[in-house]
This record gives sequence, structure tokens and C-alpha cells, in this order.
Amino acid sequence: MTTPTNFSVVAFPGVPEIAPGDDLGQVLASALARFARETDGQDGPAGLDGDWLADGDILLVTSKIVSKAEGRIVHADDREAAIDAETVRVVARRGRTRIVENRQGLVMAAAGVDASNTPSGTVLLLPEDPDASARALRKRLGELTGRRVAVVITDTFGRPWRNGLTDVAIGAAGIEVLDDHRGRLDAHGNELAMTVTATADELAAAADLVKGKASGRPVAVVRGLGHLVTEDDGPGVRPMIRTAAEDMFRLGTSEAVREAVTGRRTVRRFTAEPVDGAAVRRAVAAAVTAPAPHHTTPWRFVLVERQETRTALLDAMLAAWNRDLRELDGRGPERIATRVRRGDVLRDAPYLVVPCLVTTGAHDYPDPRRAAAEREMFVVAMGAAVQNLLVTLSGEGLGTAWVSSTMFCRDTVREALRLPADWDPMGAVAVGHPAAPAPERLPRDADAFVEVR
Repeated sequence: MTTPTNFSVVAFPGVPEIAPGDDLGQVLASALARFARETDGQDGPAGLDGDWLADGDILLVTSKIVSKAEGRIVHADDREAAIDAETVRVVARRGRTRIVENRQGLVMAAAGVDASNTPSGTVLLLPEDPDASARALRKRLGELTGRRVAVVITDTFGRPWRNGLTDVAIGAAGIEVLDDHRGRLDAHGNELAMTVTATADELAAAADLVKGKASGRPVAVVRGLGHLVTEDDGPGVRPMIRTAAEDMFRLGTSEAVREAVTGRRTVRRFTAEPVDGAAVRRAVAAAVTAPAPHHTTPWRFVLVERQETRTALLDAMLAAWNRDLRELDGRGPERIATRVRRGDVLRDAPYLVVPCLVTTGAHDYPDPRRAAAEREMFVVAMGAAVQNLLVTLSGEGLGTAWVSSTMFCRDTVREALRLPADWDPMGAVAVGHPAAPAPERLPRDADAFVEVR
């Protein structure tokens, strides 16, 4: 595809206030024809060279006038309630500011609910289906003019990591919204592997430079990029919207932490896919930020990465369980087998982590009650560290199961892993890629667990 060396972007005046039910295509065609007559013979940005609409033109239309024509005006003294009604999922919240996913699948501030350029006491909602709106407007302009044009409906977005707003495409018809450069060669002969250009967004931003926010010019025409215009309507902007699985920034900071905590589930079935040891080490780095008594660091994490070590450990633990269940608990073979099977999750997992408690920083109290409380403080710190570990591993896309089994044969574990005598194994964490999605967790009301005094 040959890159054009120039094109024009023209915003034209004369678009009247739009009311519900207006024939937007007719209104725009009339305003554009009038503007073209008035500027006939002027070149470049001043006019459209006397041709009021040509094959290959691209119309960039502000969503507000589409919403008004479609009657998406709501009487709402409380804008927040209107935002609630349009919100599917809260992505991030800071005070009253909310970034949300709206009914159209767009992630944006306030669900696109706008209180500007609309009478007091009302708000504007985005078009119900911006792609359908673009298709209808394109069809109507084609009927009125006989021209093959593209239509892009735009709205204003903020952007992560960048200050300032820009217009982007929220609906499109008759245009390839993305330009996939992957597989092409750059000027040095290097194959491009990642580059996919958001053509529709680039057009929206360019048009906003001439439309402005308060100039009364809600529509711009791009001329000179006819190679972007397609015969059919195309899929609209849907190809531009990342799926949840592809979106690495699906949540804000506090929301991501909350989602990681509430979304973490015990996983007992794993695939054979290997576990990235670097991901586990990142989780350990998060684990050791947990609070602990007396400014100590009472945690050690044994990463059982080698298959032969894991097998030797689990075989030794199995023998110890069988012996203790028989000799200490007096259980029969069937009950022993049932109890031992609970440890199968450790054998089936491709990776194990054995968290150990080290209480060398504990105070030495002669009173047994105070000594017991001192140890409990360290055990609580161990639980906090393991929770950090589990949540961080969940954020890495890994499943976990924290099993208490090593606590019933601590000497055996220390011997199998060649651990110091003061390292106290506090269970074992099975780590792996989940074999199936976890079932939905039923919400829990905090009031059931709270007493207020």
C-alpha cells in the first residue's frame, strides 16, 4: 500500500442544533453542500475544492449529534445515577471519578455520559450501537449523494500514562479501522512483528484538531485517503476493542488488588505446562513484604523445582503419613488411603513451594503464656506472607493450593530437603497452570463477619 504524501481535513460550519428524530444524513448533506458552495474555488484547508462530497471521503462525526438525533437525551439531575445505569464494570475509581466499561464495551470515564452541550437537567448518553449508527448514516449519505464514503463516529477519551484528552473512534462503517503491518519490512529490511496501526483513532484525532470542542463544528471531512474506504461497511470498531484475556491493564490499582484477592481460588488440577521460576520468585519478593514482629524477616521459601527432589519429598511424606496414621491415629487402610489422597494435589502439581517459619528473632519469655503468644505472632506473619504469595501467583496467571501436609511430618520434610533444624515447614503450596477455570465464587457480605462495638 502506497502511503499518501498529503490529505486535507476540513470541519464545516452550519450544522444546526440537532433534535431527536432529525434526519442526520440530510442535515449534514445540506450543511456540507452549503459550505462547499460558499468556498468554491478555495484550495486546501479553506474548502473542499467545490466538490461537496466525493468518493473516498471520510466523515468524522462527533457522537453528541448522533446521540441527539437518536433521542439518547435523559432527564437526570443526578449524573452519577445515569453513569450507574450505563456501567457494566468499574475499572478504576478515584473519589467521584470513575473509569468504567459501558454497555457498548468501551472503557472510558463516566461511561461516556456527558452533561455538556445539552440543556440543564439533562445528560447525553452514547449511541446505543455506534457501529450501527455509522452504518445507517453512511447508507443515508450514499442515498442522498450517490457517493461511496466512510463514516467514523468519535468521542473524547483520556489515556493511561498520558495527560490530556483526544478523540477516538467509537463507531465506524466503510473503513478498515486497523492497519496490520505485521509481516511487512521496514526501510532497513527488518520484518515488523507487532505493529498494528489504529487508523480510525488517528483519523478521529486529526479531525478533532479542526472540529474543536466548543466551535460548533461537530463534523469534519477527510479527503485524500480514499484507499482506506471499503466497499462494504466492515466490522466497525469491534476489532479495536481488546478482549478481557488480552487486556493487561483491565483494572485500576486498588481494583486489581481487590480482584486478585477475591478472585484467587484454590486450584487442585493443573496442566502439564511448566511453571516459570521467575514468576515464583517475583511472588516470593511480594510475600516477604508482609508485616512481622520486632522488624524481623521470619520467612524462608523452599522452591522445589526439580522433579527428583519433589518425588523424593512426597514419597518420604507419604511413608510418614501412613506410619503416623496407623500408629498414632489407629486408622484402618481405607481411611488411611482416603486421608493420603488429599495430598495428591502436591504430586500432580508441576511446582511446589514449601514456606518455612524461622523464629530466631522471637523474644524469650519464661512465662509459657507469653511464649505461646510470641510464637502466634510469628505464625500470623507467616500467614500474611503466604497470602501475599498466593495472590501474586494468581496475578501471574498461576493456580495454587496451600496444603497443610508438611506440618504433620516436619522432621521428615527437613530431612528430605536438607533444611536447618530451626526451619519450621508451614504446609506446602502446589503451583501450576489451572486445568480448568475456577467456578464463580458467591459474593460474601461483610456484615456476616462483622461486629461493631
